[in-house]
Amino acid sequence: MDEQLNETEKLLDKADLKYMLEFETKIFLDCIHNDGLIVASKGINLNLVILNLLKVYCDEGNLVLVLKSTEAEEKYYREKLKDPHVYNSTPLTKDREDNYLSGGIHFVTSRVLVVDMLKKRIPIEKITGIIVLKAHSILESCQEAFALRLYRQNNKTGFIKGFTNNVHSFTVGYGHVDRVMRALFVKELYIWPRFHSTIVRSLKARQPSVIELHIPISEKMKRMQTHILDLMNLTVKELKRLNQTIELQEITVENCLTKKFHKILQAQLDVIWHQLSKNSLQLVADLKTLRHLMITMFHSDPVSYYSSVMGYRSKEYAQQATWVLLEPAELLFSQVSSFIFNEKKEFHPDLCPKWKPLLEILQVEIPAEMKKSNLKDSTILILSSDYRSCHQLKELLTKGPHLYLFLRSCGSKLPIKKISDAFRVNDKIPAEVVIPEEKPDKQNLKNKKLKLDSKSTSSESDPKDNTEDDKDQEEIEDFQNSYILTMSQTICENKHETTSSSTDESTFVFEPFSQMENMDLTQICETVHEPKILIQTFKGSNEFTNLQNTLESVKPQFIVMYHCSMTAVREIEMYESHKTDEEPVKVYFLLHADTVEEQSYLTTLRREKEAFEYLIEAKSKMVIPADQDGKSDDNITLQRGVISPEKNTREGGKEQTPKKQVVIVDMREFRSELPTLIHKRGMDIEPLTISIGDYVLTPDICVERKSISDLIGSLNSGRLYQQCTNMSRFYSKPMLLIEFDQNKQFGWRSNYMISSDSNNFDIQQKLLLLTLHFPKLKIIWSPSPYATAQLFEELKLDKEDPNIAYAAALGGEQDLDTIQSKYNSNIYDFVQKLPGITSKNIDAFLRKGISMDEVTKKSEEELKEILGSSADAQSLYSIIHGEHKPKPEEDKKKERPKTRFKSFKKKQA
Repeated sequence: MDEQLNETEKLLDKADLKYMLEFETKIFLDCIHNDGLIVASKGINLNLVILNLLKVYCDEGNLVLVLKSTEAEEKYYREKLKDPHVYNSTPLTKDREDNYLSGGIHFVTSRVLVVDMLKKRIPIEKITGIIVLKAHSILESCQEAFALRLYRQNNKTGFIKGFTNNVHSFTVGYGHVDRVMRALFVKELYIWPRFHSTIVRSLKARQPSVIELHIPISEKMKRMQTHILDLMNLTVKELKRLNQTIELQEITVENCLTKKFHKILQAQLDVIWHQLSKNSLQLVADLKTLRHLMITMFHSDPVSYYSSVMGYRSKEYAQQATWVLLEPAELLFSQVSSFIFNEKKEFHPDLCPKWKPLLEILQVEIPAEMKKSNLKDSTILILSSDYRSCHQLKELLTKGPHLYLFLRSCGSKLPIKKISDAFRVNDKIPAEVVIPEEKPDKQNLKNKKLKLDSKSTSSESDPKDNTEDDKDQEEIEDFQNSYILTMSQTICENKHETTSSSTDESTFVFEPFSQMENMDLTQICETVHEPKILIQTFKGSNEFTNLQNTLESVKPQFIVMYHCSMTAVREIEMYESHKTDEEPVKVYFLLHADTVEEQSYLTTLRREKEAFEYLIEAKSKMVIPADQDGKSDDNITLQRGVISPEKNTREGGKEQTPKKQVVIVDMREFRSELPTLIHKRGMDIEPLTISIGDYVLTPDICVERKSISDLIGSLNSGRLYQQCTNMSRFYSKPMLLIEFDQNKQFGWRSNYMISSDSNNFDIQQKLLLLTLHFPKLKIIWSPSPYATAQLFEELKLDKEDPNIAYAAALGGEQDLDTIQSKYNSNIYDFVQKLPGITSKNIDAFLRKGISMDEVTKKSEEELKEILGSSADAQSLYSIIHGEHKPKPEEDKKKERPKTRFKSFKKKQA
């Protein structure tokens, strides 16, 4: 006991506790003394806790691994630690082995770590501990759980500590928090909500100066909001009416407005998605569309919003979405028109309600504060929700509201004939404008219809395909996530563009900072000695892990929250609490009172509070086994294989020693869950980069695994034909494994295995041709990876293990480490799926092809020289240069054989 206390005291000597808040110190001490899972509120960043934890173990005598870190997080911790014993995941095997033996802190990817553990490249018994970030997702990302299980099987003394800020994930599914803790091998759960007394006390000690501005919206916006809410209410009622047997209590109008609506949908409908009718699927898609219209009404400018809403008023869209034909929709369309045009049909758009207060803050309030405090080099941070809003604010400040809206209308090609005199306050806005209407050709109309069709079919196939509705569906321009403007005072030439609060004839001009691309934010703030405005999203740029890091680097004196964000508010509180100077940061909080925006913000707060209350109650009732930490061999999670009670009666009931079974697994398969489950069933895994098949079970059996999306892509590109050819050539029992998602239906789309959809019929035809060409090929249909692992065990029963040297020699493909060191892994995966690209010519193609742009310019003869095969060159050339048009629906119907269900019809007759 005394030795443990002495070791703890030595560790605490290395930590820097003086800059930590009270609750951060408490969390840090809990982590030092015990293994556990720490769950904190969003915005309550644990960066300082994790940083001090890494400082404590940053020594060549320790070997600590950090899992699930992003590049930005890795960069942040490396810069803060500034220690030679901090390593990233190097691509070369030899370098990694040397780094492991050198000790220190290692940021590694789970896929690389699992392979290194199986290959014995890392001394598992020497690992001091593992820190898991974003621990809530450890069940979905199976490789981390696999690495932790391998670690605990071979190391009973090291620590495991998990951190997460996502409490909502623990409310989904039955016993989610118990399963996460079992996967982490921890027995302690530490819960830190925002309403924790220690956090409240820590953040109240020093608070920012907050000015909350409740901005009313116009009567037109109120009516549009009412119409959209009516449409959402009607859609929700219709969805529940059509699915009375399904529990849809979480699908409400209130939840539809929250940011996590797509996750609520996924949790409720993912399992029974295939049981929903076509009308129900369309209603779900309509809810997402209506939510998008509601959110963009507050986030977008009037011209862009008009274009977005009127884009749904088309005959093609009305054939799919019935909400367009309802009375509230017609009222919405007419109201949106009055949002842009006056009674004389002249262009006179309303200004966004937040624009005037924002300009007053920047041109009047903040300059007065700067003059009062004698600040000449101030930084103003404007926070927005998305890239488009950042770009909108940049254009608003540099061009002015009226000129910006006029230019937006020109870009949107609105049918403008005359501009209102009251709107032409800027000399650059003409009285009349002629925008030529482009007559869309037939091909464009077809493409538009195809786009609509593809949206509807994707919504039927997978709810996850439509989860990004928060991103603008008509996003064309490449917006940045941050902009920097300089702020200078000048004589006002146009008094109409100034704010009404301005008393003198001078105003402030905002200009883009020209050197932004060549410098990072810290350098800009240090070199530019004039007032500057930084416009960025809540998440900030990629170089920072969160808003709090951005605040520490930029050190703004003024913050304008243009949109609401619970996380951003707390990160500003954390930043202010850690500050040492006297002046608190001044925060202007712009909020539309009594609107959906305010309700959505309050709903987010309420849902998080309820999630923490649920987790606290679950902890009070939780029963944790004594061996859950995995430090004894009794832990059921560490047990491998299925223990059979049967004994050999011929040998007097003597238990048989289990025979060691080996499965060769392709390196690229470690992205999937199957290798984890194979290992758990007692089979040993031999990671190997093989060019033929994905799994080799015996000297005769080779398996190519395909998910549904991979199967469709491989059949269409012809790659599967080549893979089956290679398997049939070198193995006597080739197998094609078609593996379904365990959370989805075991079958094709629609309610039946054989759908009437033409695309599904094409896939079935190609599968039939595949079996005709390869009579020896066996097709395995598996409902889940668990069923596949069990099937592999049965296939290997009483069979010889595969020949590792033989499997590695086939094709002579390079080692995965060599591939990753030479090529970008994402590009490599993309290129190998192209027609004509095989394992034999992919290396030459990547070396000599230079880039895809260069490849598209090469002739078929030049491609033949690179690939070494005229057939491969022809396949690649045709896919690049050939014109590929989808077949019209009428032609597809004609191609279908009329005798498809002939026998079935005869029986019915």
